[in-house]
Amino acid sequence: MSSATQVEQIAERVERLLVRYEELQRTNALLTQQVEVLTQERDSLRSRLSAARSRVDALLERLPEIKSAA
Repeated sequence: MSSATQVEQIAERVERLLVRYEELQRTNALLTQQVEVLTQERDSLRSRLSAARSRVDALLERLPEIKSAA
């Protein structure tokens, strides 16, 4: 195997690695974006859950008043 052939093989491998690296960078960017979207969605759902709990707690506090008034 000549030195030129080895250099060509190494160059091809480096090119393939660079292409793969770019693909992984794009995939990582997409996944990072998805994580951000899901984090925002989670935070929104937590906020809505907290508000709903507060409303339920307020309704539960009113129940004894309703029973004692009847």
